Amino acid sequence: MKISLEQFDKAFENRIRLQIMSVLVANDSYDFNSLKDLLNVTDGNLASHLKALEKEQYITVNKSFIGRKPNTQYIASKLGREAFKKHLEALENLIKQQKH
Repeated sequence: MKISLEQFDKAFENRIRLQIMSVLVANDSYDFNSLKDLLNVTDGNLASHLKALEKEQYITVNKSFIGRKPNTQYIASKLGREAFKKHLEALENLIKQQKH
């Protein structure tokens, strides 16, 4: 069985976006600073990848204040969860194909 490249989602080609979605799918939500620390990336780098995922509507953003400090929470949307699952299935199929 030949794997079509169309089964892979371009939004997840970048390792940081793949890591972000992995964290968000495994957790209810995650805040900006926790993601930055976990992934060991700069503010600007993380912000640009989050913006790309938000543009695809794969994540939702909730901004609030805790006391006087701004807090931004990111959540994987239903669309994002489905797209991520399909992408992982395509990767699994590619691995299975390589074993034969």
